[in-house]
Amino acid sequence: MVCRRKSLYLQVETKCLIEKNKIDMREKIEALMAEIAGLKNLKEQEIEALRVRLLGKKGEITALFDEFRTVAPEMKREFGQKLNVLKQAATSKIEELKLSAESEAAQNKPAVDCSLPGDIVDLGSRHPVSIVREEIIKIFRKFGYDVAEGPEIEDDYHVFEALNFPPEHPARDMQDTFFVTSGKNPVLLRTHTSSVQVRAMEKLPLPIRIVCPGRVFRNEAISARAHCIFHQVEGLYIDEGVTFADMKQAILLFAREMFGPETKIRMRPSYFPFTEPSAEVDVSCNICHGKGCNVCKGTGWLEILGCGMVDPNVLEASGIDSKKYSGFAFGMGVERIAMLKWQVKDLRHYFENDLRFLKEFETSI
Repeated sequence: MVCRRKSLYLQVETKCLIEKNKIDMREKIEALMAEIAGLKNLKEQEIEALRVRLLGKKGEITALFDEFRTVAPEMKREFGQKLNVLKQAATSKIEELKLSAESEAAQNKPAVDCSLPGDIVDLGSRHPVSIVREEIIKIFRKFGYDVAEGPEIEDDYHVFEALNFPPEHPARDMQDTFFVTSGKNPVLLRTHTSSVQVRAMEKLPLPIRIVCPGRVFRNEAISARAHCIFHQVEGLYIDEGVTFADMKQAILLFAREMFGPETKIRMRPSYFPFTEPSAEVDVSCNICHGKGCNVCKGTGWLEILGCGMVDPNVLEASGIDSKKYSGFAFGMGVERIAMLKWQVKDLRHYFENDLRFLKEFETSI
């Protein structure tokens, strides 16, 4: 009888202990779940301390898994699921906190670390063609000229017809011009910046005093003295009473500004469809000073530009009264001026991007 009572007492005591353990584990799990759900905005050190406290070898969740081994068989399924959910929630929360901390650190981090040593960057220099182009523009700005620019892809009217080119002129042939379209007024790559002068005469009020720098295109074989792409600066002056003497004086002043105060010029009769009379302009050789050398081929002179008085037909085509107004125009190749200025004998050097060649102009910036 005594043994029976003792056995019943032990069963009751064991049952109470199991029930107590069950309640304690459930409370611990619920408490940890509530703590995990409320975690936010932790620093990296705090996140690592949390991971160790919960999931480390001696962590609280690890201890619950150890305690799970003593749970009665009929409760293992229930508490096993809850412990797995708890561990997964803790792991996910820690990863979420890590990503949040990294994102915040990246936002607060300066875009450039000013404490790092700087990179050594090789300084370039301006292209010789750009240097000469700007020098030409600067000279004519001193004379009161404005800069005008226009499209490189033009129509036949502005490039040829408005400039008094007859329909049978060789420049209008396919072998001399890059045509984009065909037809009555075809589109083409401009062969000179005179098209900018036409647009200026159509739109600008008189008097007009402009220079027109830009890139032009001609269907030519590439050689030491020719290229299919080159740069021009053309000038135009229209007003009442403009004479050939005005043009000669403007070109002489330009030549002395560009090549030196002792420079002389000479004019040779020539022909251009858009000017009458027309002339080619030579300057005294700045190498031999007119005595004759290999550069000027013994003549003492170097050709630099073409010029002339604007043809009345060109003025009338742009709506300008040729009986009241007159003007002159001139045009020069920038590469040609650069070749004369620095005695460059091959035009192709300007387009090859050879650093050995370009570095020679570093002091010309």
